[in-house]
Amino acid sequence: MSVRPESLPDAACLATSEGALISISIAVDAQHLEALLEVLAELEFPVNPQIYHDAAVVTCYPDGQEERQSTTLVEFPAYSGRAVEVRGALERRGFSPDCMEVVGMLEDIQAVGHSRPAPEGSGYAARYRVKMAHAGRTVYQP
Repeated sequence: MSVRPESLPDAACLATSEGALISISIAVDAQHLEALLEVLAELEFPVNPQIYHDAAVVTCYPDGQEERQSTTLVEFPAYSGRAVEVRGALERRGFSPDCMEVVGMLEDIQAVGHSRPAPEGSGYAARYRVKMAHAGRTVYQP
């Protein structure tokens, strides 16, 4: 039994007039967590964040080496129309634009990990986030 019309793609069923349902992930140092939560509290829509204190951002290099940087991840659902508002609020309070990552909600639910290709000339191959850095090692496979 399906709860959506077969003619619609999965993402279309998670969309409203505010856009598609997304997952916003923000990487922050523990000492800046309180400031981040204050930013989120000032947004024009309710945010119920999930906080992962034992997280990491993993950078993968072309030679196969990985570099893990400990971080705190703050994640919450939103509609895609709100992503610009969140990014703007972060930047106004001095957070780097790179701290925020947006992924479609279905992709977030179904994927084991999300690797983001590196910007041209960056020297690394990809980056991904691990919610529980010590739960196991994930190897990047292009």
